Amino acid sequence: MSFVKSKGFKYFKNLMIGVGAAFVLAGALFKLESWEGASEMLILGMSIEIFIFLMLGVLGPDPDYYWDKLFPGLSNYDARLQPLTTGGMQQPEFQPLHGDVVERQLGGMLTELQSMSKSMGALKALQEVDFSGTSEQMKSMSNFYSKMNEAMADMVQSTEDVKAYKDQLTSLNKNLGSLNTVYGNMLSAMANIGRQ
Repeated sequence: MSFVKSKGFKYFKNLMIGVGAAFVLAGALFKLESWEGASEMLILGMSIEIFIFLMLGVLGPDPDYYWDKLFPGLSNYDARLQPLTTGGMQQPEFQPLHGDVVERQLGGMLTELQSMSKSMGALKALQEVDFSGTSEQMKSMSNFYSKMNEAMADMVQSTEDVKAYKDQLTSLNKNLGSLNTVYGNMLSAMANIGRQ
C-alpha cells in the first residue's frame, strides 16, 4: 500500500485522469464533426476512464490529514485521547479529550474569531475615513446655519405681509363667488329670453 500513497503513483493517477478525459472529449468532438477515427477515439478514452474509475473505487479516498500518525484513533469521534503533555511528562489534572470537549473548545474559538473579525472591520473602516477636509466642512456648516438664521428672521418679519395677503385672497374668493352667482343669474335670464 505504500506505493499507492507515494508521490509517483499520485502523479500517475492524475496523469491518467487527464489523459482519459482528453481522449473522451476528443472522441466526442470527432463524433460531433463526423471525422474519421471518432469511434476509436471514444473507445480508447472510455476504456481509460473505466480503468481509472475501477482503480479509484478499489483504492478508496486518501485522508485529508494524517493525524492518526500522531494520535491513533483521533478520527474516531468517541475516542478517549490523552492531551499533549509538556516536556514528555503527563499532567494528571487534565481530562481526556473527546468529541464533545473538542467541539466546545472549537465553538468558543469560532465565536472569538468572529468577534475579532467584526472589530477589525470597524478599525479598517475608521482607518479609511478622510478627515483632511473637516475644518472646511465645519466652516461651511457654520455659514449655512447663519444664513438659515437670517432667513428665519426674515420670515418672522414677513409674517404680517403673509397675513395681509391671506386676507386679500379671502376677499378675492368672496368676490369671485359673488361674480359666479351674478354670471349664473345672467345665463338663466338669457336662456329665458331665448325661449320667449
